[in-house]
Amino acid sequence: MAYGAGGTVRNLAAAAGAVVLLAMPAVAQDVRVLALGDSLTAGYGLPEARGFVPVLEAWANANGASVEIVNAGVSGDTTAGGLARLDWALAEPVDAAIVALGGNDLLRGLDPATSRANLRGILERMEAEGLPVLLIGLQAPGNYGPQFQRAFDAMYVDLAAEFDALHEVSFLGPLTEELDIGTARARYLQNDGIHPNAEGVRVIVDAIGPRVLELVERVDAGT
Repeated sequence: MAYGAGGTVRNLAAAAGAVVLLAMPAVAQDVRVLALGDSLTAGYGLPEARGFVPVLEAWANANGASVEIVNAGVSGDTTAGGLARLDWALAEPVDAAIVALGGNDLLRGLDPATSRANLRGILERMEAEGLPVLLIGLQAPGNYGPQFQRAFDAMYVDLAAEFDALHEVSFLGPLTEELDIGTARARYLQNDGIHPNAEGVRVIVDAIGPRVLELVERVDAGT
């Protein structure tokens, strides 16, 4: 088939445009991270913008990541609740997950063996979905006895190793790294003595933020 001059010019222009498009660098897409947790994750008692997830997302993006963190924190949730709602939490595609559950199990004195089994179920699902995980623990006080305390604290360490998850020892631990418990409680917690205030959230995010950058790196590396 013969082409006229006009057709030839149009074809050359289209070809040139295609070359330009191929040469353009791909636009980086946000890494979507699911934050599965309880009231600590949900930002209980705080304006939405000052809760853990929005502040963590802003911190990560200010420190070189391109990340969207999906707030799947539900106040009052236990490890069993987190396991039960995984289908809902994973209904939209995500690239990685933060798992921060166990605080309500601890407050209720639930058997750490049961909490461990629930967390294992969550991590098994994340593994099946091919999602890198950051597992954020808590540390039990001694009022339930030393056996309970050892079992509760160990479940996060053991499961992180078993599933090759990144691990942060304690969600609230950063609040007492430089202050005694009494001073930290007065400065960083809300009146209930459990949930961080806005200043406390910033301290927690400054400590946990680097682990989230590691999580994003695992997504980028395909591991």
